[in-house]
Amino acid sequence: MNSRLRQMLKLLALFTALSLTAAACGSDADTTTDGTDDASSDITGDIFISGSSTVEPVSVRVAELFEDVAPGVSVDVEGPGTGDGFKKFCAGETDISDASRAIKDSEAEDCAAAGVEYTEIKVGIDGIAVMTNTASPVACVTFENLFNLIGPNGEGTTTWAAADSSLPDAPLDIYGPGAESGTYDSFIEIVLEDLAEEAGVEATTRTDYNPSAEDNLILSGIQSSDTSLGWVGFAFAANADVKLLEVDGGDGCVEANADTIASNEYPIARDLFIYVNNAKAAESEALTAFVDFYVSDAGLQTAVAEVGYVPLAEAARDEVRSAWNG
Repeated sequence: MNSRLRQMLKLLALFTALSLTAAACGSDADTTTDGTDDASSDITGDIFISGSSTVEPVSVRVAELFEDVAPGVSVDVEGPGTGDGFKKFCAGETDISDASRAIKDSEAEDCAAAGVEYTEIKVGIDGIAVMTNTASPVACVTFENLFNLIGPNGEGTTTWAAADSSLPDAPLDIYGPGAESGTYDSFIEIVLEDLAEEAGVEATTRTDYNPSAEDNLILSGIQSSDTSLGWVGFAFAANADVKLLEVDGGDGCVEANADTIASNEYPIARDLFIYVNNAKAAESEALTAFVDFYVSDAGLQTAVAEVGYVPLAEAARDEVRSAWNG
């Protein structure tokens, strides 16, 4: 048995013991690692994670759970956006890059040019919620509606009806992520790209909307206008005071929820990833142990579910572990 596998088993055993202790005591506050002679308690080091604001809550929760079993390891997580995260990652500035989309060819080339080799790890599934104000009469939008409202053909239009006559003749205030966000890229790829190709225009959003790197600011914008329109990751919108619109991707209107996202019925869903710097992992016992913990059920099931995303199926989790251990 190799040392990495032994370390992972120790971490899993300790996490299980802690979970049982917490359940018996009835409170997470009673959970402790005091008195544990597990080798993980001796690991020290610093880990820096940057990238997607969508994946950030998963990495933060995994870090919290990991620090319970390895208190000597400090994990710093930030979420400036997938694109900005990859810039830092390919420059060798970070240990892990959170991403709400797969790495682009151009980004992979930047990493290769800098000698940064990495392992891609899928960590969960998220839908992109299309939303409006709770006062809005709109209930469902099609991909075509979204293309005409948010895509380049919507440039300059100020009412819903001006972009699509089937929609209300009401002011149109659009709020969404900016170009640095993986959610922005995923929305274009899933919703706008094919329609843009058919129309012979660039696959992008209109420029005259309200972009933000902060999901909470997008939600605030939606709440500020009765006839607003916007999009963020499902987990951020699910419990917010906004109206989630059903989306018709060609097979009828589908509500966004955990079940429809997991089953691929909801048409705007995407995989979530972390990217690990292989050289840094080889040199750092703390980083290797952290990723081992991340791909355990403590990360891929517990943490992912606790922050509102959809965990991978068992077979997919096994594939992730095989890829990392390989």
